[in-house]
Amino acid sequence: MASAAQASGMESAFEIHPLTPAIGAELSGINLSDPLPDETIADIRQALLDHKVIFFRDQNLEQEKLLSFANRFGALEIHPATPKDQPNPEILRIEHGAKSKGQENMWHSDVTWRAEPSLGSVLSALEIPPVGGDTLFANMNLAYEKLPQDVREFITGKTAVHDIARVFAKRLNKKPEELHDQYPPQEHPVVRTHPETGLRSLYVNSAFTSHIVGMDADESQELLRRLYATAANPEIQCRFKWTKGAIAFWDNRASQHFAASDYFPARRIMERATIAGDRPYFSADS
Repeated sequence: MASAAQASGMESAFEIHPLTPAIGAELSGINLSDPLPDETIADIRQALLDHKVIFFRDQNLEQEKLLSFANRFGALEIHPATPKDQPNPEILRIEHGAKSKGQENMWHSDVTWRAEPSLGSVLSALEIPPVGGDTLFANMNLAYEKLPQDVREFITGKTAVHDIARVFAKRLNKKPEELHDQYPPQEHPVVRTHPETGLRSLYVNSAFTSHIVGMDADESQELLRRLYATAANPEIQCRFKWTKGAIAFWDNRASQHFAASDYFPARRIMERATIAGDRPYFSADS
């Protein structure tokens, strides 16, 4: 257990409890419904950078409070799966039960099909199943660092294509061409530099990455399968067991997540606010 502290030496308003050496921490002693001072927000942001994903128990945030908290870290984006007549369009509701089995059970980073993928997401648990429904997170900086040196050298500087239609054409009942009119496939570096920490992370995922630019199709798929598999290493993961009212806040630029869909036909209802990010880049100096 450790206390967050300001550079000035003042203690912060919460305590940090790491989940694993690699990734994840629970922050206790803080109520996200309160009007938090800028100094506390800065400490939370630093905890996010340090641990890649942070968790808060017993928050039970209403939508307006969830949006207010997430908005302290940047502008919020609207997901194309959000109903157009929804009162708070920045909220993405993720609901599964007897008539809808969970489909987020793959390692992925959110909305990498955007030109400027998200900084991160804040996910609130409204209803959880009696057992199951955990979310796993992987540290993609460590995933990169654990690759053999020759593989790191080979993928450095390469770009990959990320395509919304791989997942959402079927879910939104649209043809790929329709989605591409609004969200054209994007090229992002296979290895990206984190804009705040300067660390390098793998930035391909099995949900949205279609191929590596300039490679033979079969070779591209073989390499991508190897890179996707890095997230499955338990030594770079944490697993969060949800409780009602809990909050998870992850850094989409440095982590991937996997929502275990092992609870069917029980119900699991979550609400997510997503913070807009910037265009991924690779820096040789990082």
